[in-house]
Amino acid sequence: MKFSEVIGQGEAKQRFMQMVEEHRIPHAMMLCGPTGCGKMALAMAFASYLLGERDEHGKGIITDEAATLNAEAMLKVWEHPDLHFSYPVIRPSGTGSEHKMVSDDFATEWHEMMMRGPYFTIDQWLTQMDAANQQAQIGAGESDALIHKLSLKSSQNGYKVCIMWLPERMNAECANKLLKLLEEPPTQTVFILVCEEPGQLIDTIRSRVQRIDIHRIEEGDIEQALIERRGLESDIAYRIARMAGGSWHKAIQTLDANNENAIFFDMFVMLMRLSYMRNVKELKVWSEAVASYGREKQRRLLAYSLRMVRESFMYNFKIHELTYMTQAEEDFAKNFARFINEANIIDITELIERARRDIGQNANAKIVFFDFALKMIVLLVRK
Repeated sequence: MKFSEVIGQGEAKQRFMQMVEEHRIPHAMMLCGPTGCGKMALAMAFASYLLGERDEHGKGIITDEAATLNAEAMLKVWEHPDLHFSYPVIRPSGTGSEHKMVSDDFATEWHEMMMRGPYFTIDQWLTQMDAANQQAQIGAGESDALIHKLSLKSSQNGYKVCIMWLPERMNAECANKLLKLLEEPPTQTVFILVCEEPGQLIDTIRSRVQRIDIHRIEEGDIEQALIERRGLESDIAYRIARMAGGSWHKAIQTLDANNENAIFFDMFVMLMRLSYMRNVKELKVWSEAVASYGREKQRRLLAYSLRMVRESFMYNFKIHELTYMTQAEEDFAKNFARFINEANIIDITELIERARRDIGQNANAKIVFFDFALKMIVLLVRK
């Protein structure tokens, strides 16, 4: 994967190339940034360059043409023997507790997802693993496997690269073993940690990696990518890019007619209409429907609701530059926005944030959402 395939992030690309040119490649680095900004894409592009793939200008670390072609062929299908991936996994039902789960247990699923592209989320990975409501983590068995793999000599006489996706999901035992590996890394081994919540990592690991912050993708870069890669017309690409908030994943979601945001939009509209009508019976049905979602999906619904409340409030000012909505959302806001005003915006925001916090703390979802819906009845008519 070449740097040219990464959407935007020109500054980060230049930084990686400069590391190579100046022979200052750190043995361990951590890419931090929000979901959808392209951290994994950058990690994969940098790993590909270190392992022999040429960049868009024909440059590469390996000068031997045959070796370069061989490396590019293996990297094209992500089967280079010196490239190792580590990622959180689940324990499938029926798996004995004596078996220490490792990334290789889901190597087939991981490879299938990688071949679809480098922009993916933990929710997509959980779906790929058929995780249901299980939480994925990186356990002690993974660090043992990495120690074994990385102790072997490079098969291509070059770098060995280990990309660890979401290291914040390591358990304590795994983190402590990885720390020893980072303190005494094998020769010519580069660790690339792709992290979204660095605060969840232990301090000793954070202190032993070079942190590189990856910012949200520029709107113009997303717009250009939508036009070039998805064949969208410029006006549609512009609206989607503004809504994406610097996330390529959100931009792609918007293109899918059956995407999760479309479902959330319908549920938000239903909540507001039932609240305005004071239809307690149907609000109970609504709350039970939402309670049937997994907890992460419930939190995403609340995050979406928070955004819609904010956008509706800003819509009242009639300043196009301040609102970021799809056409369907804007059409709804034309009539709904007047119900979100200075008298209730703060209390509605706090109500949604409190519900999101309660769900995160494993409160009873039926109670949380029914209480949330009932309080919305009172707040929505406040003027």
